[in-house]
Amino acid sequence: MGDPVHLTSFADYQAEFGGLVPGSDLSYAVYHFYQNGGSEAEVVRVVHTGDNDDTKNAKPAEISVPGNAGNVVLQAASPGAWGNKLRVRVEANPADAANSYNLAVRDTGSGATESYLNVSKDPASASGLANLLANSGLIRVKSGDNNLPTPHEAINPADNLPDPFDDAKPNRYTKATDNSGTAGAPPTSADYLGDVLGKTGMYQLLKTDIFNMLCLPGFAGNDTTGVITAALKLCVDRRAMLIADSPTNWTTVASAATPLGQANFTLSGTDARNAAMYFPRIKAPDPAPGQNGLIREFAACGAVAGVWARTDVARGVWKAPAGTDASLSGVTGTTVKMTDLENGRLNPLGLNCLRELGVIGNVVWGARTRRGADQLADQWKYIPVRRLALFIEETLYRGTQWVVFEPNDEPLWSSIRLNVGAFMNTLFRQGAFQGRTPADAYLVKCDATNNPQNDIDRGIVNILVGFAPLKPAEFVVIRIQQLAGQIQV
Repeated sequence: MGDPVHLTSFADYQAEFGGLVPGSDLSYAVYHFYQNGGSEAEVVRVVHTGDNDDTKNAKPAEISVPGNAGNVVLQAASPGAWGNKLRVRVEANPADAANSYNLAVRDTGSGATESYLNVSKDPASASGLANLLANSGLIRVKSGDNNLPTPHEAINPADNLPDPFDDAKPNRYTKATDNSGTAGAPPTSADYLGDVLGKTGMYQLLKTDIFNMLCLPGFAGNDTTGVITAALKLCVDRRAMLIADSPTNWTTVASAATPLGQANFTLSGTDARNAAMYFPRIKAPDPAPGQNGLIREFAACGAVAGVWARTDVARGVWKAPAGTDASLSGVTGTTVKMTDLENGRLNPLGLNCLRELGVIGNVVWGARTRRGADQLADQWKYIPVRRLALFIEETLYRGTQWVVFEPNDEPLWSSIRLNVGAFMNTLFRQGAFQGRTPADAYLVKCDATNNPQNDIDRGIVNILVGFAPLKPAEFVVIRIQQLAGQIQV
């Protein structure tokens, strides 16, 4: 809670958040992301808080450890029922029993164990209990750290049960108070929105260095509570793309086509150039314990994000994450099977389709942003074009920080042209731009013509970068002509 967690595999997710949980859209989205080629993710946990009915708020489990002057109350590091499986053991320190003790914590649900040796009996010490547990992944001190916890039953080396947390020896540990940790009610829109100043809710992502795709599993594109709008604004500010799920009540092509023209549709306006929506939902086996591989419906955003990440690595952000190569791994089908004509009805509206194409399998079959409707004729119609622009912008922003406080004159401008030009030329050679020559594909301008003395006096250096984007071939036009025999005269 409170900070984004960086993950490099679904195993990391299992270790941090407990794996797949039926009813948790997030857990399955992360699973599908890694199943489809994703490599790194930032996951933010949101819980319900601030409710007038306290029984609905998420709470951390508590452990009341007996002490010499009262109980030392510990609590789980984050809210949830997971903390009810925590156990704490206090041992006398044979090396310095007068001034310190040893403490161990175990989460019997995941098996994670933490050990703290030589815990000072002086709470003001750097090795005092509260200070040592401040960075624990399992537990914190809530109150009573001035008391000295009483050591639990010692372990006899000859004991046949050497595990200090074995259920057969309950005097060796103190477990969490029954049901003191609760998950609370499902998070509301207010919990997702959080506070931008306090960096809570979705704004925990402001603590990350970078992210370029944002998924909100469980929220659909016609959300009326402001969550999607705020998420889209966050993506625009951070040069990222929002991958939105279509509403669950879009069960037919007709129902998907009708709402798209409504003025109150959330993913509209100029910010929608940083958003993409996919229809319909996917079907996949549920590998969660007890589900026996049951085929269920899931939000598509996690799987689509994985396809985007896989395409980025294999081809680059300028390649549309769609087509026969954009297969959806682990997906058995979609909730709506479409024909080419039905796909052709949604594509001009800026809605990307997920298709079942016979032997090709289940694939992503669309690469338009939410500004991709033909009627809009927007320059950011296509996902790869928009993402390439964001990639160049973010890279140049980070790669030109050395310019700050340098003398603003021709030697600096020349260095900028050299550095930025080398970067753009690398992209050109990788096939990111149109054009046969670098001059046709991109331009980098930083000289006296776009840096007048007035801007120099204000401490501004202007760099103009342009590029000719590659646009995906959405339609294949084949002309067949019959040649009749010619009569020679």
